[in-house]
Amino acid sequence: MSSFNEDITWKGQRKAISMPLSRALILTITLLVCGPSSQPSLWGQTSGTDWIGKAAPELARGEWINDDPMTLNDLRGKVVLIEFWTYGCYNCRNTLPHVKSWHKLFPPEQFRIIGVHTPEFQREKEIANLRKQVEQLGIDYAVVTDNDYKTWRSYNQRYWPVMYLLDKNGVIRNVRIGEGGYDEMEKMIGELIREESK
Repeated sequence: MSSFNEDITWKGQRKAISMPLSRALILTITLLVCGPSSQPSLWGQTSGTDWIGKAAPELARGEWINDDPMTLNDLRGKVVLIEFWTYGCYNCRNTLPHVKSWHKLFPPEQFRIIGVHTPEFQREKEIANLRKQVEQLGIDYAVVTDNDYKTWRSYNQRYWPVMYLLDKNGVIRNVRIGEGGYDEMEKMIGELIREESK
């Protein structure tokens, strides 16, 4: 019988990976909860960095929470942060304190956040459940539903959470897949706000 700290090894054709059982369990749970999408038909083939320097795809229609419906074209002249998330994802919840702090730090006439809520599970598609979670999580910025995965597919999404930072012209200037990089993202938001739009 395995002890909790015992190493386990996966053997593939090219290499073996060994890690403590406790870390392996955490990795497995993270991937099951909110790692790569469990829906292979939704998997794209574009990595985050492939988007840098390109115009951001427009958002698909959905139900809006905390704001009126808007398009990226409506937000030209402002820096925009788009975050793909789902409320059942532990990693997505870990990004919230930072995203909420940016919403308060930067003035709305210069910077906007849009949370694109792309559900992994059926219960996350229910607008009543989402509204309740948005309120409980203290999210004050705009959230739009992506229940049919149209926005997810247009960005060739594979993971939760992912942040796309757009300049005032709607061009993607930074992409962050997963948690972390908060100081870098905050610094770049400030730089893009100060940057002249073309």
